[in-house]
Amino acid sequence: MIRDIIKSKQKYYQQKYAVRRWRYHLIVALEDAKYKLMGMRESIQELGAALRIEETRENLKDLEAQTQAPDFWNSAEKSSKVLQVIKQGQDKIAGYERLCARLEDAIALAEVAIEENDESFVEEVQGELDAIVAEEEHKRIEVLLSGEYDKSNAIVSFHPGAGGTEAQDWAQMLYRMITRWAEKSGFQVKLTDWLDGDGAGIKSATVMIVGLNAYGYLKSENGVHRLVRVSPFDANGRRQTSFASIEVMPEFENLDAVVIREEDIEVTAHRSSGAGGQHINKTDSAIRIVHKPTGIVVGCQTERSQLQNKETAMRMLKAKLMEIKIQERLDTIEDIQGNKANIEWGSQIRSYVFMPYTLVTDKRTGYETGNIQAVMDGDLDGFINAYLKMTSANQ
Repeated sequence: MIRDIIKSKQKYYQQKYAVRRWRYHLIVALEDAKYKLMGMRESIQELGAALRIEETRENLKDLEAQTQAPDFWNSAEKSSKVLQVIKQGQDKIAGYERLCARLEDAIALAEVAIEENDESFVEEVQGELDAIVAEEEHKRIEVLLSGEYDKSNAIVSFHPGAGGTEAQDWAQMLYRMITRWAEKSGFQVKLTDWLDGDGAGIKSATVMIVGLNAYGYLKSENGVHRLVRVSPFDANGRRQTSFASIEVMPEFENLDAVVIREEDIEVTAHRSSGAGGQHINKTDSAIRIVHKPTGIVVGCQTERSQLQNKETAMRMLKAKLMEIKIQERLDTIEDIQGNKANIEWGSQIRSYVFMPYTLVTDKRTGYETGNIQAVMDGDLDGFINAYLKMTSANQ
């Protein structure tokens, strides 16, 4: 009987001290989180300087003063550009101020939890710390977007390599990956062209990703992507390697300098098709344009009329020619030749391995992850950040 009482007492005190130790560790965790949050004040102030927040405030004052001028609205194009710059500046400042406010709120929450000895706030405070760190890192990446066209919208096209249905299915998987990333990141996705594959996938597709810095982020995805998996189209379940390309270019604001002769293009109308739902007009209004000197093909099928589709397709063709001219440092558009990298082994920028293990590896930066499903669901920030840091260091 006495032994049972002793054992019972021992168990009671063990549990009591275990609870105390547990609560002590939670309070220590709160103290640690508070210390880290307070340490971020200086780094976020430095971030504000890097983002030129105060300079942006001053620029906004000047731009807003311009909108009060009597002749401001005389030019729709000019006024539209000024208003766009104003909105971008306001969004940048608002985003930075939200980050600062979130940091102070998290510090206040940690202090209240510590003062009241309330360990129930640990998970919430730690969650805020993690979110603030991630948001600060994201905004630091914005500082790296200093290219001439980085702030532009992006025109993204998808093309399968050789391999028929397997490659066409891979091209559609990449389409889904990019559009998922864009939607999660707050960008607007506009489908402009879609050509169904033979049985599955796509032969080609083009989307416009609309939003500040869309091109700056997505330029990291430009190139050939390689897939290794057990093919769902192979009855014998053999492993297949497929290739598809993602082409990313900025939406240029001024394309008046690009002159395309009528005899250099071949325009055909066809019936719209593909994954557009109610946004695709199922009539013969879709347009495809071939630029004969280069072999470049563009298309549009989402506008209301054939004329509008042709105008959009011509803008896309001019943008492609402009991009090639800039990249190859050519004097005129007429100097462009139809040379294009093959979508095949050795030219890939990134490999996606589903079998016999799961791994996504970027050949340029060395960044990799084993969570391939997350990547295919649009989790591309790690790859984008690694690429921007690499290109910034090389400049």
